[in-house]
Amino acid sequence: MRTAYSVETVRAAERALMARLPEGALMQRAAAGLAAACADLLGRVYGSRVVLLAGSGDNGGDALYAGARLARRGAGVTALLLTPERAHGGGLAALRRAGGAVAAADSAGFDGLAEELILRADLVVDGIVGIGGKGGLRPDAERLAGVVARSRAAVVAVDLPSGVDADTGEVRGAALPADLTVVFGAYKPGLLVDPAREYAGVVRFVDIGLEPPPADAEVESLQHADVARLLPAPAAESDKYRRGVVGIAAGSARYPGAAVLAVSGALRGGAGAVRYVGPAGEAVIARFPETLVSDAGPAKAGRVQAWVVGPGAGDDAATVAEVLEADVPVLVDADGLRLAERDAVRRRTAPTLMTPHAGEAAALLGVRREEVEGARLAAARELAAVYRATVLLKGSTTLVAGAGGEAVRVNATGTPWLATAGSGDVLSGLAGSLLAAGLDAVDAGSVAAYLHGLAGRFAAEGAPAGAHDVASHIPQAWRDVTD
Repeated sequence: MRTAYSVETVRAAERALMARLPEGALMQRAAAGLAAACADLLGRVYGSRVVLLAGSGDNGGDALYAGARLARRGAGVTALLLTPERAHGGGLAALRRAGGAVAAADSAGFDGLAEELILRADLVVDGIVGIGGKGGLRPDAERLAGVVARSRAAVVAVDLPSGVDADTGEVRGAALPADLTVVFGAYKPGLLVDPAREYAGVVRFVDIGLEPPPADAEVESLQHADVARLLPAPAAESDKYRRGVVGIAAGSARYPGAAVLAVSGALRGGAGAVRYVGPAGEAVIARFPETLVSDAGPAKAGRVQAWVVGPGAGDDAATVAEVLEADVPVLVDADGLRLAERDAVRRRTAPTLMTPHAGEAAALLGVRREEVEGARLAAARELAAVYRATVLLKGSTTLVAGAGGEAVRVNATGTPWLATAGSGDVLSGLAGSLLAAGLDAVDAGSVAAYLHGLAGRFAAEGAPAGAHDVASHIPQAWRDVTD
């Protein structure tokens, strides 16, 4: 599992480690890892042209020391100093000893030289702002970033792309996108959460010996092994109830397909059985004859271990309210999010998993959609706190925030091809089946998002795919994780 930590936690871990190491040793470890990553990206270091965009703090020092290592291997390295009077002295001296060049890139010294150097570079190292930076790039740095954007140089960010917020993943102004981000010692939330994640490119982890407390993690990202460990597996004595029976209250006369898609996700998510309640029974049975269709309401449908309510429900508020009264885990999606009363969700004692996209989350919070998309981590946490529920916030990075304030899970398997009608209904059914199998709400939501993302990749393979295609590839995603 990848774990990401706040700037405060990382700083504390750095101080604890530096107290045990010779002075400067930690920066040398970081510089060595950064130089190795740059060399790998260049392929051929000797004769290559490298430009360092060096700001004032340790971030600039890391870039300067790494540049010195590249210069000793035959690269032509020039450091453009954004604040020459506050440049890292040790890094500057090391670069000059290795034969590197230094030029000012502040408002007084920014001229055709800086532009020419960047446009001719093979590699640009972004050491402008460290993990403590807030807000977008300052004007001088923004001008340099504009030149970098016109160049053909690969861009390597030192620990974090400059201009993004390490703690929140927000981008409040101009930022410098990277092809590769070399992160030292601990992931930062901004590397895993959009919109900042889009600026990070490929993320390469360099172990420098930091040991932040696992309990202090702000964000987690499941990997294959984590998902495999959480997936339910039937035993020899299993029956449909031991595997989990999930109830689906979805669909309407206008949107029968939502019910079919939710059922498809549930069936392929390992449920022992699916009970369907709603007006789309004929459509569901025609596609999935194994479904147990009931003409009664949710309370009389029969035994279930979890409910999914809301996809395509139209204005059926009564069914949503009835499901919320059930003393089993409940997943609320789509129309259910609009119809569910906040107090009805808050007073539930069994787990609740809400699965909004950004627009639905904005409506629930009473803010603009752009505010949710720009601060996804904060929005997911706020929704979880307000509703006392687990929240799966769908989008370019899917986040799962628990009601207890624990680390937020972020899913890394998603693909833009999942932005298709009905895909969310499949995800709801899949997550509902995992709730019925006994996973808690955070695990069910994050495992479902992981498998759903993989299924979307397998279904698309670079071409358009519909929601039914995504559902049909869930078993392949399951096998991929467990093989």
